[in-house]
Amino acid sequence: MAEYAKPDVLVDTDWLGDHVDDPQVRIVEVDEDTEAYEKGHIRGAVAWNWFEDLHAAPRRDYIDQDGLNRLLQRAGVGPDTTVVLYGGNNNWFAAYGYWLLRYLGFDNVKLLNGGRKRWELESRELTTEEPSIVPTTFVIPAAVRPELRAMRDEVLADLGKAGFVDVRSPEEYRGEMMAPAHLPQESAMVPGHIPGAVNVPWSRAANEDGTFKSVDELRALYAEAGVTPDSSIIAYCRIGERSAHTWFVLHELLGYGNVANYDGSWTEYGSLVGVPVEW
Repeated sequence: MAEYAKPDVLVDTDWLGDHVDDPQVRIVEVDEDTEAYEKGHIRGAVAWNWFEDLHAAPRRDYIDQDGLNRLLQRAGVGPDTTVVLYGGNNNWFAAYGYWLLRYLGFDNVKLLNGGRKRWELESRELTTEEPSIVPTTFVIPAAVRPELRAMRDEVLADLGKAGFVDVRSPEEYRGEMMAPAHLPQESAMVPGHIPGAVNVPWSRAANEDGTFKSVDELRALYAEAGVTPDSSIIAYCRIGERSAHTWFVLHELLGYGNVANYDGSWTEYGSLVGVPVEW
């Protein structure tokens, strides 16, 4: 069986179980809020709230490199620290966190394959005790990587040129729903999808236990939709977290070289005046 293009971007539950007390490993639970973390988390993990910690209020944007430096410093991250991210929903927001760290120049980061779901399926230890962290003065040494992010103007310029991958559910893609079924359906966006976008729901890249499918299964999945390694690819969803999961699969696991995450996603595109939309 073929290996992932970058096998070292993932750790499994056995590896993390052996490294929960490793001072050179910082475990971070990333989710849309900290509710699950507060009820029980992997020992030694700190919590990052996707909305409060990764966003630069009051704008709709995420923290810049200085903001990430401060976040990493508070988490006790130093130049030799490996950051391991995990979360619920098959690592939706953990994948977003991973993409953001890589975009902002921090590379010593990995995802727990299967996230919280896999950890809990194996009945591994959870605790409500928060770790005692010694802050650092760490500063990210690398530059921001703009090629990993698609901005609104780039998306509009690439209509009909780039390969857009809509990773939402088929119902959202067809304009029958505005959001995942468990979320409110009222919004400012119109329904539909970017013209020409193919629909490959993020969930098709994951196994039942939350882990990623094999490289052969993933290649076949995207090849069937016409998403190939030589394509210029822009992934999007509703708010950018599910598309970060797909960006991780295409860019990190399959090694596709030209993949960007459109984190503005449908909440931005579907609210623009005068842009083309398909159902």
